[in-house]
Amino acid sequence: MYSDILLTVDYDRTLTGTDSVIPQANLEAIEYFIAHGGTFTVNTGRSVPMSRCYLDKVPVNAPLLLYNGSGWYDAKERKMTQSHPIRLDPAAMLRELMERFPKLWVEVQGIKHHYLFRENRVWEAYCRHNGASCAYGDLDAVEQPFIKAALYSDFEDIYQASMYRVVPEEMALMDEVTAWISENWGEDIDSFRACPRIVDLHAKGCSKLRSARELQQALGKKLLVCVGDAENDLVMLEGADYAYCPADGIVADRFENVCPCSEGAVAEVIRKKIPEILG
Repeated sequence: MYSDILLTVDYDRTLTGTDSVIPQANLEAIEYFIAHGGTFTVNTGRSVPMSRCYLDKVPVNAPLLLYNGSGWYDAKERKMTQSHPIRLDPAAMLRELMERFPKLWVEVQGIKHHYLFRENRVWEAYCRHNGASCAYGDLDAVEQPFIKAALYSDFEDIYQASMYRVVPEEMALMDEVTAWISENWGEDIDSFRACPRIVDLHAKGCSKLRSARELQQALGKKLLVCVGDAENDLVMLEGADYAYCPADGIVADRFENVCPCSEGAVAEVIRKKIPEILG
């Protein structure tokens, strides 16, 4: 029934609700979709460490698309199968970021751990709560491949929702960060706003759309259907054959809406929207 379709969906506040819990309706609908010939995977800015929390919960039958399109991960074999590393010197890049933006936390999201370079106990608790292993790193010995770095405002608490609470001063600082990166490293780096308090950094040309289209081509699927909620989903949603956004998503005003994420947005796409596409 769904054999021509590749469905890729964002994780936070798309597959999950605002409480970071995956609605049961989504899990049941995904199982139904796969059982009837569809190909499904998660397409997220999350790293391997931050994805371990759902590896055994979410049914997928294609590689996970992680790091905002910078890597493919085989959930069954538990290994990266493709990656697009940042080509800049990690130590020099990270030092410059920390000197330029001393109020922000600079993190490397590796394959094994998330790394910070100065002590932050709230960050440690945040990582543990979200299922990610963490460690303090050495700037001169950054884990390879160097796929993703991120800049954060202060960690308020352990919950993912705190990354969406932002005051105007923080927004202005994050806007300054993205502008500076574009001006100084625009030939090598693309930046994404995964949520208001985070700027993600990746190799130039990486995106959720590029990764999804490459997977679609590799699998020989005719249609790419995508679901997402935030600014780092924009390119993916704009370039998909069919795109949907939870009604409470940050970019909900730009795309066709389904129900709020906590009510089973992905399930609605599978149960209602895809049958409409297929006629």
